[in-house]
Amino acid sequence: MEDYHVAKFVQFHGLELGLFAIYDGHLGDSVPAYLQKHLFSNILKQEEFWVDPGRSIAKAYERTDQMILSHNPELGRGGSTAVNVILIDCRRLWVANVGDSRAVLSRRGQAIQMTIDHEPNTERDDIENKGGFVSNIPGDVARVDGQLAVSRAFGDKNLKLHLRSDPDVTNADIDNETDLLILASDGLWKVVSNQEAVDIARKIKDPQKAAKQLATEALKRDSKDDISCIVVHF
Repeated sequence: MEDYHVAKFVQFHGLELGLFAIYDGHLGDSVPAYLQKHLFSNILKQEEFWVDPGRSIAKAYERTDQMILSHNPELGRGGSTAVNVILIDCRRLWVANVGDSRAVLSRRGQAIQMTIDHEPNTERDDIENKGGFVSNIPGDVARVDGQLAVSRAFGDKNLKLHLRSDPDVTNADIDNETDLLILASDGLWKVVSNQEAVDIARKIKDPQKAAKQLATEALKRDSKDDISCIVVHF
């Protein structure tokens, strides 16, 4: 289990910000631990966040990845996926991700995927254009250079020439029809669909109990990967 998470509210520039994230590490937990400490602060310390949040988040992802790579001897050769959510005064939601940790929003009980799973087969052309390759050997999962099962991640210095770390960024308004938000690492999504996750979480009023129930359900379905989950009720 190499996951780290963030789930907290902070006061910032007179606004209430909800900060939620899941970082799913590979080859050790040093990179997700680093992200837990630094990524949100790297986003929010940029003044342009309040003018152009999407650009600011993308720049912070790039800067954080450079910082991780520059600390390679200390942090090791591993890496991490990330899904980050910033909730502004419970009215506006900004979501960013690299890798296959996912954010799913529920409106009137309907699941809406807010992130894009960055899988090697879907970004094969980009990987090959950079001189890399995608292979299902060893195993039966497509991997960048036969090693990593995601096409975007923080860290992974030995793969960085063929691996992206720029995020997909989306946003949404929170209104009276918005029920909840689920963030989870791929250990949940490999065995539970977006709609199934929403249906399970909506039945439980306490969000922490809902998150635990989703993790339990993934285990019942024999998930073999890291399982971390956050549920935010609106």
